[in-house]
Amino acid sequence: MTFTSSPGRIEVLNGVPIYFEVHGTGYPLLLLHGYSGCSQDWSASVGAETLTTGDGFQQIVPDMRGHGRSFAPEADGLSGTKIVPSGVDVPPKFSAWRHDESAGDMFALLDHLGIETFKGIGVSGGGNVLLHMATKRPHRVEAMVLVSATSYFPAQARPIMRRYPDNLPDAERENLRRRHPGGEAQIDALLASTKAFADSYDDMNFTSPYLGRITARTLIVQGDRDPLYPLQISVDMAGAIPRSSLWIIPNAGHGPFLGQRWPEFLKTAAAFLGGS
Repeated sequence: MTFTSSPGRIEVLNGVPIYFEVHGTGYPLLLLHGYSGCSQDWSASVGAETLTTGDGFQQIVPDMRGHGRSFAPEADGLSGTKIVPSGVDVPPKFSAWRHDESAGDMFALLDHLGIETFKGIGVSGGGNVLLHMATKRPHRVEAMVLVSATSYFPAQARPIMRRYPDNLPDAERENLRRRHPGGEAQIDALLASTKAFADSYDDMNFTSPYLGRITARTLIVQGDRDPLYPLQISVDMAGAIPRSSLWIIPNAGHGPFLGQRWPEFLKTAAAFLGGS
């Protein structure tokens, strides 16, 4: 596969190649896309007035491992990871994806950039990764916005995850092709991980005492009609995280700010992250 030009670069971090972009100046703001998304999902946010006015933010926009241009192919019969060089037209194999491993990648990225403390916005899987980061190293996360995140995978989500790869509409698969230059091998691996989530109980398993370790100011955002995560999960997370606020969006599902609500979300998120 031949990669098109981009404003970012790829570095081997935490043992895997991670693609990332850095935009603007100000306090470091990590923008984490959702599972099966990529950094380009934030293209409407990069340089947005709400994130650049005042002191602004230095926006760090990565592809999480296995997503977009961040390849994590697993070597056949070998321990460790085999890196596919940029521009080599070889279908890579992708290892199963875990939120806790991606959190380690993001800390490695921040260390590479010389960033100690940061603020973050994470959507769905990206929000789950921020939960791992904020509990593993609380002193490094100053504030975060969690959108459609969860402390655990509830019973109602598991059959949806298990069936999702087999019920994927053609239009959605084409959308995945546009996001992931690794082709069908990369897409199939992401879909396989989605199915594996249905039987995973250790990766996302945050109890209230563990969430109580979080010191970051936290805004929890959820649609009241999310088909994956019942509203009570967000209510319970807000009760467990000491410095948290809860924003419930009516008549909205998973990723409740998409579409016409996007400008409102950006304005509210920026105001929250810019506070103290």
